[in-house]
Amino acid sequence: MQFDTWEPVYRRILADFGYDRESDERARDVLADLVGPFDHARLEFLDGATVAVCGAAPTLGGELHVAREADAVVAASTAADVCREAGVDVDLLVTDLDKNPETARALTDSGVPVAAHAHGDNVGLVRDHVPTFAPEWTLPTTQAEPRGPVENFGGFTDGDRAAFLADEFGAADLLFPGWAFDDPAVGDEKARKLAWAERLLYWLERRRGERFAVLDGRRDDIDTSVLPPEFR
Repeated sequence: MQFDTWEPVYRRILADFGYDRESDERARDVLADLVGPFDHARLEFLDGATVAVCGAAPTLGGELHVAREADAVVAASTAADVCREAGVDVDLLVTDLDKNPETARALTDSGVPVAAHAHGDNVGLVRDHVPTFAPEWTLPTTQAEPRGPVENFGGFTDGDRAAFLADEFGAADLLFPGWAFDDPAVGDEKARKLAWAERLLYWLERRRGERFAVLDGRRDDIDTSVLPPEFR
């Protein structure tokens, strides 16, 4: 994902949530000061793989067979804990550090890469936790323009960023255990984030020329007006 491709959608996200771009950029720069460049060779296991992109919905526990049968597991946030507790190895964690930084720390200590994400309202978490991670296993990411060692592969929530990252590094097939876009228990902001995750997965499947099963029965109701015209 080139930033000039991502940027128009990013601007729509900022406008929808009232987020401040400068705050994202400041967070990116804080993260850049804490880490060095990540060696992409550590993600070669994604190339050509069937990748389970595990979401943190309550359904994940009943869908772990999908992760067990995949070549690689990329977990979003606390999905990593559910997988590990069930004996499913996590090959990559994608997190903005708001729920389980201790899991991120343990994974990097054991040689598992963690995509640590900085955005406008998690600077304190970045400063507190990223220095405790094994630096060579920490992949710094941003939703703003990439700078220095901090990269942007596309995506907004932990889950859809995990899918975009797997795509960037050559995943052959993407599976989605533990995903739920409709959750009446979440607040308005979280519900809007889930709507964006759905839109972004729709964009990703169009870019890949695929149809993700997780979107079956939902495509006709997705608001695609915020996506580039060629992918609506």
